[in-house]
Amino acid sequence: MSNRVVNNVLAELAAQYSEDVKITGKEAQQALLVESQCLLNILRILNTNESYQFDMLRNLTAVDYLEYMEIVYHLYSLPLRQAITVKTRCNMEDAQVPSVTAIWPSANFQEREIYDLLGVKFTGHPDLRRILMPEEFPGHPLRKTYQVGNGNITGEKR
Repeated sequence: MSNRVVNNVLAELAAQYSEDVKITGKEAQQALLVESQCLLNILRILNTNESYQFDMLRNLTAVDYLEYMEIVYHLYSLPLRQAITVKTRCNMEDAQVPSVTAIWPSANFQEREIYDLLGVKFTGHPDLRRILMPEEFPGHPLRKTYQVGNGNITGEKR
């Protein structure tokens, strides 16, 4: 599978789900931008379809764009030795997307990290709680709107 074939896969999915899937980027940097309501369906197809076989979630991250949050899934097909990027967006006020832990169990800690640091809730996650910050920590420190010095959780005087 070459980059051209991967781009054809992207185009095929975008055509099949034209209302909910768009291609972003150019050439080797192309990605699927998927509406969150059909995200799990598209990711299951990429994971289980014999033509795609994206059986590994290499990385899961999120980007704060102030107006919206973008969740980025970097997938890899071990049998076909190809990579693909899938993105979805959610609004800042009610930042939530479906959990992909049922498809890739390795998403567990990555989703928890995104929840902890950026405040995105992953619906259906088996154990969504903070992973790096203490439970009582106020806010989500990687959000662009986070105010440094927002609270003293240790009880120590400064």
